[in-house]
Amino acid sequence: MKEMHDLLDEIIKVANSKDFDNVKELLHGLLNQNADTKDVGFIGKILQMERKITGQTCEITIPLNPMVNNGLGIVHGGVTATLIDSAMGTLANSLLPEGFGAVTTQMNIHYIAPGIGESLRCVAHCEHQGTKTMVLTATVYRPDNKKVATASGSFFIIPKQ
Repeated sequence: MKEMHDLLDEIIKVANSKDFDNVKELLHGLLNQNADTKDVGFIGKILQMERKITGQTCEITIPLNPMVNNGLGIVHGGVTATLIDSAMGTLANSLLPEGFGAVTTQMNIHYIAPGIGESLRCVAHCEHQGTKTMVLTATVYRPDNKKVATASGSFFIIPKQ
């Protein structure tokens, strides 16, 4: 605990206002421990993912803030990729029977427009579910409904350990 206090004290001494905004967003994400985020994982908590699964569709929304931006002031492509992989993976795992999980084996993303606005929303659909593999697609939207990216992914079905 002392190490954490020392680290926070050091951050307070050297951080600028942008750093404080990013730390604030990170802490808000870590505090987001409600029932909806219990199995989102650390990245999902940091990005403050809100998930909704309906049948063959999963929708995940994340708020946008400076922490997720690249040097151009738009959402970093890796954040968009994480959003896509999370939506497709969440859907894939929700469709499998007890005792099985899905892991990404391949993902292809086409970036179409810059990620800007107050949030990004990713909608994933299952295109194929076999006994060993699954194929899913996803589209990411800005609040103005402009497409930011489209993607497809292959998932391998494995027994859970």
